[in-house]
Amino acid sequence: MKVSPQIRAGLPSDVPQLMPLVAQYWHFEGIPGFDAATLVPLLARIASQPELGSIWVADVGSELVGYLIAVYIFSLEQKGMMAEIDEFFVAPAARTYGVGAALLDVAESDLARAGCVALQLQLGRDNLRARAFYRRHGYTEREGYELLGKRLED
Repeated sequence: MKVSPQIRAGLPSDVPQLMPLVAQYWHFEGIPGFDAATLVPLLARIASQPELGSIWVADVGSELVGYLIAVYIFSLEQKGMMAEIDEFFVAPAARTYGVGAALLDVAESDLARAGCVALQLQLGRDNLRARAFYRRHGYTEREGYELLGKRLED
């Protein structure tokens, strides 16, 4: 598959075509609890409320082959607005053609223009291929820090 993607901002109208990619991502990462009925309105919300974050899609012809979602965080420690990559996925048939690099490059440029001073992400410890990809693009582990989390239920 030769791929020459157009990287563009994701729109609310992209949500139906994005959902199969989101499902693949959740399956690939082993994230439990995939429920399209819950996720569709959340995806539509971030696509229509730019103050929450941004979505970028890789469009080949009329088919979406990848996406990157970043959410905004204000950080005193980072001295300003920053973003976190929430989800980033390229369909297996479109990998190794530079789609992921193109998505990341456009997202980084757009986020910098929007005033973000840093971009961070969470990465599975065993995802060595992704770890190598991010290192090639200048990302490093934050020495001495580890991510902790807690679910806050209603």
